[in-house]
Amino acid sequence: MGQAEAQLALYRLASILEAEGLPYAIIGAFALNEYGHKRVTVDVDLVMRDEHLSEFKRRHLGNGYQERVPGTGKLLDTLHGVNIDVLSTGHFPGDDKPKPIAFPDPATVALRGEHFALLPMPRFIELKLASGMVAVHRARDLVDVQDLIRSAGLPASMADQLHPWVRGKFLELWQLAQIRDPF
Repeated sequence: MGQAEAQLALYRLASILEAEGLPYAIIGAFALNEYGHKRVTVDVDLVMRDEHLSEFKRRHLGNGYQERVPGTGKLLDTLHGVNIDVLSTGHFPGDDKPKPIAFPDPATVALRGEHFALLPMPRFIELKLASGMVAVHRARDLVDVQDLIRSAGLPASMADQLHPWVRGKFLELWQLAQIRDPF
C-alpha cells in the first residue's frame, strides 16, 4: 500500500461521509497537500464528532472497514489496505492534554475543498503547531508548518489569524522558512 491506495481510500471515505451527511474534515498530509505543500502519505487522518464516527462505524464496520483498535477511531479500509485515523472533536492535539487548541467540530468549520472537506488553513495550522509544541514525537507537525509556509508563500501576517497560544511558534517557523539553502 502506498500513496495511490491512500488517495483512493480518502476519496472513497469522503464520498461515503458526504453521501450520508456525516460532517468531517481531512487533516494531516492530505490537507497539507491541498494547501500547497506536497508530502507523501500512506494513511488518512480526519476529525469528526464522536456521534458521527459511531454512526459511520454502525453502518460500515464489516462492510469495507474494520477497527484496528476496538472502540476507537483507528480504522482500516479493507478494500485498499489503508489505515484511517479519526480524531475526535473536542480532544486536544499532540498529547491530548487540555490546551487552548482543540480539534474543532467540522459541522461548523469545515470547508469543501476541491476533493474533500478540510479545515480553514488557520485552524489546520493551529492544530499542527499545538501538536508539535507539546509532543516531541510530533516534531514532524512543526516541520510541516515550516514547509507549508515556504511552499505556499504564506505571509508573516498569517500569524494574526492564529490563536495567541501558537502565534509565536508560527512566527519562529516563518523566520526559519525564509532561510534558503545555499546549494
